[in-house]
Amino acid sequence: MDTARCCRLLLPLLLLLLAPRVSGGLRWPRRRWPVPYRRFDYRPKTDPYCQARYTFCPTGSAIPVMKEEDVIEVYRLQAPVWEFKYGDLLGHLKIMHDAVGFKSSLTGKNYTMEWYELFQLGNCTFPHLRPGMDAPFWCNQGAACFYEGIDDAHWKANGTLVLVTTISGAMFNDMAQWVKYDNETGIYYETWTVRASPDKKSTVWFDSYECSKFILRTYQKLADLGAVFKKIQTNYTSIILFSGEPIYLGNETSIFGPQGNKTLAAAIRDFYSPFKPHQSVREFFVDIFKIIDHVFLNHQFYLFYNLEYWFLPMKSPYLKIIYEEVPLPVGSKASFGV
Repeated sequence: MDTARCCRLLLPLLLLLLAPRVSGGLRWPRRRWPVPYRRFDYRPKTDPYCQARYTFCPTGSAIPVMKEEDVIEVYRLQAPVWEFKYGDLLGHLKIMHDAVGFKSSLTGKNYTMEWYELFQLGNCTFPHLRPGMDAPFWCNQGAACFYEGIDDAHWKANGTLVLVTTISGAMFNDMAQWVKYDNETGIYYETWTVRASPDKKSTVWFDSYECSKFILRTYQKLADLGAVFKKIQTNYTSIILFSGEPIYLGNETSIFGPQGNKTLAAAIRDFYSPFKPHQSVREFFVDIFKIIDHVFLNHQFYLFYNLEYWFLPMKSPYLKIIYEEVPLPVGSKASFGV
C-alpha cells in the first residue's frame, strides 16, 4: 500500500521533469476568467472510502478567545512539503507548504494555523476510479487546522519562521470569526493554477485553492483589520498548467448520468486511469508513458474544478512549478503593528 501511495504522489512531480522546453464540449458562456472559486453553504461529511495516510490535524484545537488588550505577534511559516519525512528534498523543487504562527504576549502561548488536504495531495489532485461507479470518485476536501505550539525546528531547518506583524487580541478574535466562515464555505482543494502562457500578464483561466492561498487570505484579512506588515519579501509555490481557452464539459450528472455523454465519460475515465495508485514499479512506468501521450503529445487535460469538468487544450511549456513573490498586503483601516 505504501508503494501505491508513493507512486500516486510521484506522478505529477515526475511530469515536471519530463515536460518539454479534443474532446467536444460547450464553450463557457460567461467567459469570466479566472473562473470564480465556488463557495458552499456547509461542509459535507467525508465518505468513509476516503482515507488519509497521515491523520488530518491530529493535535487540532479550537481557536481561543484572546483578551482584547493582548498584543500578538504574527509569524510567517514556510517549509518544504513533507519536510517531516523527506527533509529538504522537495525544497529543491521549491514545493513549499505555508502556515501562520501566533504568539500571545499576555500568556506566552504560541499557536500554528494552516490549511491543507484532508486526504493528502494525490487524492486532491486525481480521483479514484472505483469498480461499479461510472463517475470518478474524489477525496478532495481541504480544511483549516489550528493547534497550540509552533514547531521551531520544523520551520527553521529548511524553511522560514519570521515575524511579519503584530496585532491586538481584538483583531485576532475578529480574524478567528472570519476563519470559521472561510473554512465552512471553501471546502475543496484545487491543486492547479491554469494560465494561457508563462507571461505574467497572460490570462489566468483557473486559480488554485491550497495552503498558500489560505495564508494570503489570512494576511489580507489582518491587513483589512488594521495590521501593518513588515517590508520583507514573501514567495509562494504555484503548480501551473498551460493551455488554450478551456472548454466547459459539464458536471457529474450531465456527463456520467443516465442521459450523459458516454463517449466523453469514457474519455475522462481513460485520462485519469494512469494516475491511479500503483501496485508495481512496472505499472507506474507504463502509465507514465500514457500520461505523456495524453498531455504532451495529444495536448489533452481534463480538469475538475467547482465539481465540474473542463477540457484544457494543453500547450508548451505544459507544466511548471514557480516560486514567485507575492507582496505582503496593505490594509484599509487604521494601522496597528510594526
